[in-house]
Amino acid sequence: MTTRPARAHLTALFLLVATVPATAIGPGWFSEADALLAWKASLANTSALSSWTRDAPVCNWTGVMCGHRNHVRWVRIEGCGLSGGLGTLDTAALTGLAVLNLKGNNLGGAIPANISQLRSLKLLDLSNNRFDGSIPSQLSDMHSLVSLRLRSNNLLGDIPRLLCSLLSVQVLDLSDNRFTGELPDCWCNLQNLRFIDLSRNRLTGELPGCWWNLQELGFMDLSNNSFSGEIPAAQAGQTCSLWSLYLAGNNFIGAFPPVLNRCNLLATLDIGNNMFFGGIPPWIGSQVPSLRILSLRSNNFTGNIPPELSQLSQLQLLDMANNSLAGSIPVAFGNLTSMKNPQGLSTLVVQEGEPTYNDRINVMWKGQKLIFERTLWLLTGVDLSGNFLSGCIPEELTNLQGLQFLNLSRNHLSCGIPQGIGSLNSLESLDLSSNDLWGEIPPSISILSGLSIFNVSHNHLSGKIPAGSQIQTLTDPSIYSDNSGLCGFPLVILCADTSLPPDGINGEGEDQWLYYCVIAGIIMGFWLWFAMLFTVQTWRCGFYFFVDDVQCKFMQKMSH
Repeated sequence: MTTRPARAHLTALFLLVATVPATAIGPGWFSEADALLAWKASLANTSALSSWTRDAPVCNWTGVMCGHRNHVRWVRIEGCGLSGGLGTLDTAALTGLAVLNLKGNNLGGAIPANISQLRSLKLLDLSNNRFDGSIPSQLSDMHSLVSLRLRSNNLLGDIPRLLCSLLSVQVLDLSDNRFTGELPDCWCNLQNLRFIDLSRNRLTGELPGCWWNLQELGFMDLSNNSFSGEIPAAQAGQTCSLWSLYLAGNNFIGAFPPVLNRCNLLATLDIGNNMFFGGIPPWIGSQVPSLRILSLRSNNFTGNIPPELSQLSQLQLLDMANNSLAGSIPVAFGNLTSMKNPQGLSTLVVQEGEPTYNDRINVMWKGQKLIFERTLWLLTGVDLSGNFLSGCIPEELTNLQGLQFLNLSRNHLSCGIPQGIGSLNSLESLDLSSNDLWGEIPPSISILSGLSIFNVSHNHLSGKIPAGSQIQTLTDPSIYSDNSGLCGFPLVILCADTSLPPDGINGEGEDQWLYYCVIAGIIMGFWLWFAMLFTVQTWRCGFYFFVDDVQCKFMQKMSH
């Protein structure tokens, strides 16, 4: 039984606590609702959190999900324009929090070290904000963490070595920041790692040789850094689970990485913009049968294009531009199955609460460098530009009716443009410029209703430019320049045969006749203007002569 003095002490203690300001109370004193409301009070632009009030249960608040005994399990507030930081969030009060997703806001400042007190946290997503400073090493204490996403912030410095202790992590996305330094070997201890994206940073050095120990790794993007050296070879007995590998935009050297012949699940391979050299191995066609995207652009590859690549039945995008490839375009490319009948690229969805990763690629699309991601499954094309390819353009390429773009420019291709080019009814961009092509432009090209980019300049083409509803919209004469034998619209060079067809003016003749009528009208207009000007000037001169003559005779009469 409590004595009166004891009761008096308890009452005094309660009154003392009740009068202490909230800011003076140490961590852990707040309830979950109090902790979230105090954090909200420190933010700006909180209209999206209007339901966060003491009048409503915390489990009914926007972006909050509760679990056992109504403890807060999820806080997910994406793209709501919140401004402020995380320094005022009492993490000690949210001991049961499993998901903290704040991506796509305007939150900034440093990532506080006390975020490591969220010991139950499985997913931390602070992507697409304005956080700066370095990653706090205390994050290594979050041993339950499965997904860590900090992409698209202003974070800098080395990636902490202590993060190697996150042995449960499966998703690690630190892309699009300003991280520097080399990658430590201890990262190969992350045996559960399935996704890693370190792209668009300033990382240097060679890749650790133990990368191929990561047997669960399926997605790896190291593009647009300053990595160097050769790609490490795998040791005996090691397997490869990769389905997407991005190494583009670095300083890697050496031959085409032989280790990839073990990656028979690989669907996306982008090693462009490096310094790889040597031949393209024919085994790609058989050892990597699942390839859908193959980008080798802007390297130093030499030799012929292996016909075996035609075995890649799922290939939708082939980019070998800006290398030193020679020989002819393989006739077998006409058998590329997915380019005949395009199919959608698969997208891997990880478990609930984790992100969805989509394949993505940089593509020269209609003269512009674009990144295709969510719509990549719609894209089908071939880019072999900027090489030393010779011989004819295979007529078999016209079998690829799913092609959206075809770029064969800046080679030494000869012969004529395939007559069946009009069968590529999905084609939107066709660039055959800067070759040695001769002959006429096939009339079938006029039926390509979706063609919006077309260039055949700097060749030896001749004859009349085909007319048609779509090709007539391509009015830039430069797309036909440096072809001395071409004539017709939009060039100012008239074709020799200007006669009308015997059955009247229709179809192609109507367009041609209208074109000549416009030219004749302009010439006639200039002639009429000159004639009128001459007539007026003659009349004015005659009038002044008459006036001068009368005045002269009048003066003579007055003098007599």
